[in-house]
Amino acid sequence: MPPPIVGPPLGVVVKVTRRGQTTLPVEQRTRLGIKEGDHLLIEETAEGLLVRRVPDLMDLAGVDAKHGTIEEARKMVERMREEY
Repeated sequence: MPPPIVGPPLGVVVKVTRRGQTTLPVEQRTRLGIKEGDHLLIEETAEGLLVRRVPDLMDLAGVDAKHGTIEEARKMVERMREEY
């Protein structure tokens, strides 16, 4: 399979498999902090598709530090996971 086409103004061209899957190039995954297992939000816009990484709850720890510590947030998440 040929490497993805990279360069302005196209950006990166990737292929969609018959199962609807595609591979995000490592350069973009690294730069955007996308790791295996991450969830991505795909939105349809007037220009096409917009792909965004959905932040993990732990990525947001500290955003509202006045409401508790990171450790308290982890304990709460674990409690919630056990309940469900």
